[in-house]
Amino acid sequence: MRRHRHGLIAVLLTCLALTGCFSAPSRLSPFWWTGEERPLNQAYGLLLLAGNPFHPQPRTLPDEPVAHTGFNPFGINVFLEQEVEEWKREKTLQIVTEAGFRWIRQSFPWEDIEIHGKGDFEDRRHQPYRSAWEKYDHIVGLAEKYHLDILAILENPPAWSRAEGDAAGTYAPPDNLDDYGDYVYAVASRYRGRIRAYQVWNEPNIYPKWGERPIDPEGYTRLLCVAYRRIKEADPEAIVFAAALAQTIGYDVGPGPWTGMNEMVFLQRMYQAGAASCFDGLIVNDYILWSGPSDRRLRSWNVTFARPAYLRDIMVANGDAYKPIWLGEMNANAVPDDPSIQDWGAYGQVTLEQQARYAPLGYQRALEEWPWTGVIFFWFFKRASDAEMNQSWYYFRMADPDFTLMPVYDTMKVYISGLTPTLYRGVHQEDDWALNYTGEWETMRDPAAVLGAYRRSGDPGAEVSFVFKGRTLTLTPGPVQGEVEVQIDDGSVRRLSLHGEPVRLFSSLRMGTHRVRVVLLGGELGIDSLSVR
Repeated sequence: MRRHRHGLIAVLLTCLALTGCFSAPSRLSPFWWTGEERPLNQAYGLLLLAGNPFHPQPRTLPDEPVAHTGFNPFGINVFLEQEVEEWKREKTLQIVTEAGFRWIRQSFPWEDIEIHGKGDFEDRRHQPYRSAWEKYDHIVGLAEKYHLDILAILENPPAWSRAEGDAAGTYAPPDNLDDYGDYVYAVASRYRGRIRAYQVWNEPNIYPKWGERPIDPEGYTRLLCVAYRRIKEADPEAIVFAAALAQTIGYDVGPGPWTGMNEMVFLQRMYQAGAASCFDGLIVNDYILWSGPSDRRLRSWNVTFARPAYLRDIMVANGDAYKPIWLGEMNANAVPDDPSIQDWGAYGQVTLEQQARYAPLGYQRALEEWPWTGVIFFWFFKRASDAEMNQSWYYFRMADPDFTLMPVYDTMKVYISGLTPTLYRGVHQEDDWALNYTGEWETMRDPAAVLGAYRRSGDPGAEVSFVFKGRTLTLTPGPVQGEVEVQIDDGSVRRLSLHGEPVRLFSSLRMGTHRVRVVLLGGELGIDSLSVR
């Protein structure tokens, strides 16, 4: 029956490709399926899409609970450590906050913190000498001032951590992994409770991010496990992410320019080396390269926006379905028509207008279709200077060094401000950003709860309200007993009794968006999870 259904889908998509049935930019248009703007490319893309059912598709288990996916999803990459003037750091955070971003992804480079030697946290590169922590204390303080959470990248060893110095490259791992462990412990203990999440290294699966040496997933796993243990010692509540993996179909382990290891192979070898117990989630860099973010063609040998689904498949196969994927870098490259720019075209090419359209679409697709993703970080706000204008990657920017904003800033600001937080398909936890609580509530730790916790209230009149999109909605209330009233949209109110078992709040044959209010009348109301199908 499944094979027959797939055949019908293939025939339908082939008909669309051949006849050009839809042309409007809607969910029924070829662009929505292929990410292609030109009619001929759309037709070819639909023909390829028709072959999806005949290739192994990633198994993502969208209806399984996944930790750390309920945060506000809007993040952005910043380079505050490169800004010499403090007012520029603050202005950066003012502007990104005004756009609606609630996370920053910021490097805390080892070489800029423990600069001159082991245990030496003084910066003596310029007069007057100062604490190497001074700059990072300022960054963390500004993030708190503007109510921004931080994903801190722990990377870039100092030359003293290797006997050969920087001969093997500035990104090469240290000779002694315990030195790296001491550095990450120093950062995590200093900012305990102030930095929410850490990323251990960045893109170790491509050159030169593991130095002038072959790509080494087993070596990276050893470093990851040391870092995970030391961060958790310093701050048990911190979320520790494995390094952002770069999208690449390469298998040349290098070293040398344009070499790397396919991120799927790299991740599987990490698991085989014992990485499963050494990270709480995975960071993936997911650029919008040679087609738009709506491209639904799935081939493991092609790089499209949907590629993280294959890494999700590997995590599921290794028993990590409950761990999230966060997108560390996401955007399209608006490089000018100037082939003299270094690596011109290596990241595709879009206009500033396309970039402005694509970024919100990328966020929305992940929110609606990938319940296993969490925060998505736009790549990037701005660089400190224009010295890199001759490099293609510079044109992922949202602003010039003088804070001149690109059109994508305005479209993201409009998109975020107009967005209603919504529960889409998946299992959503009690702390999801789409849930609005009123009254007195407390978080209860319980190993029997979905992912170990739930929220409970015994306050009559306490309420939780939210919007969901789907056909069915089920509440898992946790170990409580009580009477509640439930209202869907502006319809009639019905009473329900909670006895600790899952209860269906809504069911319909039609997909729709609905507003829900659940009010406690007596006893207790618990929110362990909400499942949308």
